[in-house]
Amino acid sequence: MKQVINSEKAPKAIGPYSQAIQANGFLFVSGQLPVVPTTGEFAEGGVAAQTKQSLENVKAILLQAGITLDDVVKTTVFIKDMNDFVSVNNVYAEYFTKDFPARACIEVARLPKDALVEIEVIAVCR
Repeated sequence: MKQVINSEKAPKAIGPYSQAIQANGFLFVSGQLPVVPTTGEFAEGGVAAQTKQSLENVKAILLQAGITLDDVVKTTVFIKDMNDFVSVNNVYAEYFTKDFPARACIEVARLPKDALVEIEVIAVCR
């Protein structure tokens, strides 16, 4: 059985997908762009600010499902420029501080709305 999870504290989906799906003890969170939910605009301040906002959006969705970043077992980070890896990684390390999830970081040619970063996660549900 699957359940759709949506948080008002994260940006609404901009296409035919859900913010997250809970199924079989896992939460699958769709890629989160660095959109500030209250404005609908990207966070200002470059890739570090965008990474922070993407992770804040992930946190809001996890919270809606009753879990936290500590429950994340896998992340995928999509970045526009691998030269930004250190900046992205520094912000990421502020959010994941112990028992780190598995991770992939992939440079892509282009992200929706020309974002600099997008982050998706898989978490275990309690």
